[in-house]
Amino acid sequence: MSKSALSFLILTLMSVAVDLLLPEQALTLNLAARIAGGVFVSLFLGALVVGRRFKFDPVLR
Repeated sequence: MSKSALSFLILTLMSVAVDLLLPEQALTLNLAARIAGGVFVSLFLGALVVGRRFKFDPVLR
């Protein structure tokens, strides 16, 4: 897993935790946390796909 994918995974977990810890009366903040979680999940999946496409060749010729 690349560093960017790991960062997006951590950001996703943090936004989900914020959404769960906020009270139900804070509707706008809950919505913002859910939107941020969705964005970070999509960026995480994109980083995983890009990380698979480019492979590092340790042998320098």
